[in-house]
Amino acid sequence: MRTGIQNLDLVDVCNQASHRRHLLRTLTGIASQQITGYLRVADAANDWMFYLEDGKLVYASNSLDPFGRLERHLRCLHNQIPSLICSVRVQIRLLFENLTRADINCCGDYAAICWLVELEYLTHAQAAVLIEALAQEVFATLLILQPADYGLLTANPLPRLPRFCALDLRTVLEAALAQQPQAPTAKATIRQLARQSDRRSLRHTAPFSGSSQLGWRQPVAVATNRQSISSVERRRLSGLRSRPGYTIACIDDNPTILGAIERFLANTDFNILRIEDPVSALMCIIRAKPDLILLDITMPNLDGYELCSLLRRNGLFKQTPIIMVSSNAAFIDRARARLAGASGYLTKPFTRPNLLDIIRQHLS
Repeated sequence: MRTGIQNLDLVDVCNQASHRRHLLRTLTGIASQQITGYLRVADAANDWMFYLEDGKLVYASNSLDPFGRLERHLRCLHNQIPSLICSVRVQIRLLFENLTRADINCCGDYAAICWLVELEYLTHAQAAVLIEALAQEVFATLLILQPADYGLLTANPLPRLPRFCALDLRTVLEAALAQQPQAPTAKATIRQLARQSDRRSLRHTAPFSGSSQLGWRQPVAVATNRQSISSVERRRLSGLRSRPGYTIACIDDNPTILGAIERFLANTDFNILRIEDPVSALMCIIRAKPDLILLDITMPNLDGYELCSLLRRNGLFKQTPIIMVSSNAAFIDRARARLAGASGYLTKPFTRPNLLDIIRQHLS
């Protein structure tokens, strides 16, 4: 049992069926006693967190890539909510992915949803629908495993954050169980336990009128990368600060261009960080903290304009020179790059002197 978490009525969870029965009893007891706090369920490697108020579910999460789960659901909402573009979804990781690690009582993915509502990317009603879908997925992952540790912390969950819904635990669990082979029996068990311990009728969703004045108009945190990177990339990142000279990050989905830049800067004092994926580029740049960034404009998933804007919103990179690289030499393209926060503009094809001149101009 983890330190600071109160023991519940534990049952020896020896198989999936007994685990489900114990989970059903626990949730039914929480609903009937109108408990406020958060329930933590754990196995040897993962944790599930259920944030509760008066026996209702406010939010559910787990340690199984919570931001990957949130990203998938937001991507599905993009057709209904066009403003949830890729750059917004990537910015969420930048701002909130490390909050849970910094404070065990803080749920970073829930804070990200609050931020989306605060900036009017989502309405309260849309946030409630999103939270319910996430909760069903979290329950589904819990049902197929066999966690051995239950704990309930009776403290104020998600302090200082607004509330968007209060979900009936049994209803959410029924939806998750419906996807399992044992769904009919399990659902009957839920109803039987409900009749025994709680005769009151509970609504499925009850909107809250909590304030959304969070004051999060500026970035509040810097993320670290949970995604795996190659061993070559890891060695390059770990050694950047131990070698003399400036570090230059080169971001382009075209390996030919990256190879040309590496050849042009060979035998110089510059250390080169080569990045082909624009989405993972954010995490690599945060780790490496380069002195200058060469950024291609035309890339899939996240173009150079969007990536430049995201970097400028992060306090670490407000003054870092960012040179946009493009085959378009029109005035409108240069103006758009400037509006995105670029420090300079380099037109393809370029020569070695062209490249060295603009680098030294911004690093002088």
